[in-house]
Amino acid sequence: MEFQPLNYSTLEDLPLKYRQIFQSYSSFNSIQTQTLSHIFNKKNSLVITAPTGSGKTVILELAIVKLLMNFEKTNFNNDFKVVYVCPVKALCNERFNDWEPKFRCLGISCIEVTGDGGDYFDLVGYNLIITTPEKWDSLTRKWRDNAGLVQLVKLFLIDEVHLLGDFKRGPVLEAIVCRMKTVSKVLKLEPVRFVAISATIYNVEDLALWLGSKDSPADFFKFGNDVRPVQLQKIVKGYYQPPKQSDFLFDIQLSYKLKTVILDYSNGKPSLVFCSTRKSVLQTAKILSEQLTFHFTQTQLENLSDGAAFITDNKLRELILCGIGYHHAGVTSEDRHHVQNLFASGSLPILVATSTLAMGVNLPAHLVVIKSTKQYKAGRLEEYPESSILQMIGRAGRPQFDTTAIAIIMTKNDTVGKYEKMLESKEVIESSLHLHLPEYLNSEIVLYTITDLSVAMEWICNTFLYVRAMKNPKYYGLDPSGNRFKIEKGLELMCLKEINGLKKAELIEVSDNGMDISPTAHGRLMSHFYLSFETFKIFLQIKGTETMDEILSSLCEAHEFCEVQLRVNERKTLNELNRNKNRDHIRFPMTGKIKTRGMKVNCLIQACLGCLHIQDPALYQESVRIVKIAERLAKCLSEFLSKKPHHKSILNTTILAKCLHSKLWEDSPYLSRQLDRIGPTLGTLLAACGKTSFTVIKNSNPRDLEGIINRAPPFGNHLQEAVEHLPKYGLTANLMQSGPNNVHRANVRVTLLNADDIRKKNTAGEHHWVILIVGDTNNNLLSYNRFTDFVLLQKDIEVVIRLTYPDLPHKLIANVISEQWVGIDVATELIIDSSAETVQISTPDNTRVKKKKKIEHVKLNQTLPNNFHFGKKSEGNKAEEMNSKNEFVACFDVDVEIIEKPAETFQDVEMIPEISHCDTFKSPKSQAYGIIQKGEGEEEVNHMRKPLLSLENIYESLAKQRTNERGGSRREYQNFNNTKSGYFFTGGPLKKCFTCGKVIGNKWEAYLGLLQAEYTEG
Repeated sequence: MEFQPLNYSTLEDLPLKYRQIFQSYSSFNSIQTQTLSHIFNKKNSLVITAPTGSGKTVILELAIVKLLMNFEKTNFNNDFKVVYVCPVKALCNERFNDWEPKFRCLGISCIEVTGDGGDYFDLVGYNLIITTPEKWDSLTRKWRDNAGLVQLVKLFLIDEVHLLGDFKRGPVLEAIVCRMKTVSKVLKLEPVRFVAISATIYNVEDLALWLGSKDSPADFFKFGNDVRPVQLQKIVKGYYQPPKQSDFLFDIQLSYKLKTVILDYSNGKPSLVFCSTRKSVLQTAKILSEQLTFHFTQTQLENLSDGAAFITDNKLRELILCGIGYHHAGVTSEDRHHVQNLFASGSLPILVATSTLAMGVNLPAHLVVIKSTKQYKAGRLEEYPESSILQMIGRAGRPQFDTTAIAIIMTKNDTVGKYEKMLESKEVIESSLHLHLPEYLNSEIVLYTITDLSVAMEWICNTFLYVRAMKNPKYYGLDPSGNRFKIEKGLELMCLKEINGLKKAELIEVSDNGMDISPTAHGRLMSHFYLSFETFKIFLQIKGTETMDEILSSLCEAHEFCEVQLRVNERKTLNELNRNKNRDHIRFPMTGKIKTRGMKVNCLIQACLGCLHIQDPALYQESVRIVKIAERLAKCLSEFLSKKPHHKSILNTTILAKCLHSKLWEDSPYLSRQLDRIGPTLGTLLAACGKTSFTVIKNSNPRDLEGIINRAPPFGNHLQEAVEHLPKYGLTANLMQSGPNNVHRANVRVTLLNADDIRKKNTAGEHHWVILIVGDTNNNLLSYNRFTDFVLLQKDIEVVIRLTYPDLPHKLIANVISEQWVGIDVATELIIDSSAETVQISTPDNTRVKKKKKIEHVKLNQTLPNNFHFGKKSEGNKAEEMNSKNEFVACFDVDVEIIEKPAETFQDVEMIPEISHCDTFKSPKSQAYGIIQKGEGEEEVNHMRKPLLSLENIYESLAKQRTNERGGSRREYQNFNNTKSGYFFTGGPLKKCFTCGKVIGNKWEAYLGLLQAEYTEG
């Protein structure tokens, strides 16, 4: 339908109650008037292409008004949905802020859903849903489970529909439109009405053919530049590039040419400069600040000064005061918002930005300059697509201030002709669905939209791919001379190839006759978690023995990170995070320097989990996005591995997924950050003062907590109350009586120790999930159970595991792992010997479940007192052969942490100190253990040799020595010696014989860790 000029029309044709939506307009312009009749008099879909700033958003609002008017006639009960999709979150937010108050007056509720969270249940009470294509794709991949909600969608609005031509995101938009059409067909509903708008699409008739149906074809409107409210002058300027000059140096050369361009064409009005990379943005802004001087009015100076005060980026703040700002994805959202406001108000003369700003964000300027026509894509430089060029020049013109605007393209002399022709013509949008066919075929198979090959072909016929393949088959690798039948046959073979690939990867099942298709559990996971086929291939390579750092390395190679770029100016920061002797570095340092995309992703994830400071603001912003993606990948991998028989990989992946959710390592000292009102700063203060576990925080004086973080009472009490209401799990594992045929059973039980507290309030959340994982030392996964605290409040979780000789494991390992919280996991082990005798050792909370905590080895380096005598001459002679008594003591490596902890706190029997109960002490190390051990009870004394010294004598000798060194009095010595009771305890650790390996229950009395710390100089 070609455009026919009409006179402007007033708003009087609309009912009075709806005019308030358009109160900023006195009348509709020609574009709005032309489409008004179609929107109100027809039901079919509509595609509109018109220049930027021509009022296309009003057309979407008119479509909503028409829907509301239809409901008034039918006495509708307000149970409907309107979906608005836009590729840019910033534009979604802008649309929400505009529409929410407008439609609230009409009783229409509005919600913005663009993040990683959100589900169908979040949308139930809302009529107008503002979202991105990716988010709607994620939500509708399980529409059959919520068909009652999806069938309520009556109107589907698509902004920036030229996104369809984007290599990566275009297939997403194509898939969700096909899915919405499928929902209507499957549920036998009235077709959803689509209204799509764009400023740069040429083949609008192809979109209309795709969005419509046989019974209700879509209409389209094409408006040219003659209806543009601000007339645009387009100029292409060519510059010489020497034969050996790199594109990087050419880009810098253009930065120095900008001054002349801006002075010649800006006319003193706001100018917007587009650059291809963040580094180019920063370089260009800096060069312009050195070359240009602005004479501001007093009002401009005040506005710039006030705006700069809110900017957190130091470089950006300095440049803004010079009249130049910059904008890219590495700038924080708050800083971007302040910069946009300053530029939109006219206070900021020049804004330098990456090309992403052109997509949707409404920041018009009098002058737009595209500095260089090349961009980095997939790690290499290539020319901008025509749609991007048109989007950028479309930002030129401010209807409220200008009648004319200027757009300038700065390029090489060789490409001037290309861009002059581009500005005269229009780009044909092609589909990219064929490049992502495995993912979308799988998602439709999971939805049972596709059940056999013939239905798959029927689905293809509803895509934009089919429409364009019929007109341009060569572009899709099909026979250009073929008729309709041959092209369809080529598309069918394309589908069959991808279906066979999905079958080979065990994502789908195909019947013996090759026709019927059904999903597998793996295929459902891939669809549910929105994974690419290439990433799932990485999952299939997991062997089951991977450590946590190996799991993390695999995740970092996922296809979802393909757009992450390793920039030259980032390498120094990344290498310092990876390995640095002078500061904290990541937990699993990588060999060599950071030189690949995967290594960068790995480094940033570990830096985030380790709470390391990332100095580069752009890198920090990128790390936030990377961790969100990694969390989704880890959750999917965890569910994938839970169906496998391997214990080690599922345990490490589950812990890693939790870490990514909480943005902390599982043994992080900064776990207090998870508590309400404790951010990074306060969490760091608490950790620095030793408040590194919830138990320590709970047992602290609340006034001490307040003093550490500089908060007034009763903040400390509230903090402890939150800790008290964290779930505390009990975990036991016992060997049950053997049955017939030597069959043993292990009983694993999970209890909620503070059930009464949790019934009142659960700090971890009402829907807090935990996972029970049971495995053995042979890497067998014996049990995997996922449940909520609510279930535990009703009854204990009990798992019975059947064990049969000779495959009886040496050790059972059970872990209860929170999916969201660090610091509340528990673990236990059931050690089983050949005679089915067991020793159970429990791990307390706040202890790393998988990786043993590094034990600090401390050497006794104090000088031995003169009255230190050996209990036996033979042993003393051995000592005299050494160079000195100091060397004798220095050779005793004492595991301080082992000595300090009671038996029930040990995680691993391998950590139990070794003594000999069946042989004499032979080595200096065994002599050391002999010195610090004291048998109690005749039976235990018989198991080992009599200690060489009395502990009382050792302690008294050391006390005397310390007093003499200080020159203290006898009274000081007496007082000092009397404190010894504070350094002794009974009921100490279990011991294991280093000769035969038998565990002995002897008690220790020497708290040697504290004793050594007290008497070591320095």
